[in-house]
Amino acid sequence: MGRLTAIVLGSAAGGGFPQWNCRCPTCRLAWSGDARVRPRTQASLAVSADGENWLLINAAPELTQQIRQAKALHPAGAGMRGSPIKAVVLTGGEIDQVAGLLSLREREPFAIWATAATLAALADNAMFGALAADLVTRRAVVPGKPLAFPGGMQVELFMVPGKVPLYLEDEDPDTASETAANVGIAVSAAGARLAFIPGAAAVTATMRQRVAGADVVLFDGTLFRDDEMITSGTGTKTGRRMGHMPIDGPDGSLAAFDGVARRCIYVHINNTNPILVDGSPERRHVERRGWEVAEDGMEIVL
Repeated sequence: MGRLTAIVLGSAAGGGFPQWNCRCPTCRLAWSGDARVRPRTQASLAVSADGENWLLINAAPELTQQIRQAKALHPAGAGMRGSPIKAVVLTGGEIDQVAGLLSLREREPFAIWATAATLAALADNAMFGALAADLVTRRAVVPGKPLAFPGGMQVELFMVPGKVPLYLEDEDPDTASETAANVGIAVSAAGARLAFIPGAAAVTATMRQRVAGADVVLFDGTLFRDDEMITSGTGTKTGRRMGHMPIDGPDGSLAAFDGVARRCIYVHINNTNPILVDGSPERRHVERRGWEVAEDGMEIVL
């Protein structure tokens, strides 16, 4: 048995960083090549306990680029084709969580694990029929029920406050309830435990208990301030309306996770978020509180 290893394949929120059509202050730095910022693809994680069998958590639109940049995920085996990717587990059905599945359509066996709500969203879109049903199995997961994965990993999905995917929501979506449309994922192996929660509208007492004592928590860092999109002129919704609690403030994630886990890392970071800028006041603020800011390619070994 090896050690639990995670590779941050992508660390940005939907749209990536810099966003293709954006000239907000942080994106302008990226477009100009400023060394204080680094481009990021949309959030996903690769996890393994033996270095041979890999589990992807979410499938970002840039998945093929992410695979090229992660040597551990390069084709493997004795035949002409083969991959160390054995499964994909989904935290929801948002476009930035599932679009990369379409890049895995070249008849390679693997399993897609997700809640029934997320699998239903895939089933309703005929495009995902390109994933050959005789090779790519879809398996419904009941949140709270542990699952065994190759290489000695145990995986458990758990519900977190959030909402249905953007393309399924109505004018006033419920973001406060914990539902199977939006989940976090805990991975355990070799005595280590990691939690990945890329989208959460709040941190509940149940969530705190579930991740308490985890070696690493990778958590929703979409916006630094709840009104960031509005004040920057890049959007009309607050972070919570989009299903993402802010980092800062008395009811932000910095305060909510104080003392909960051994190591906390922000992931799923929106292009407007100033923590993307090395040395910014906001970046220094989260670092003083003991948090890290994820980058593409970051490797975590437990």
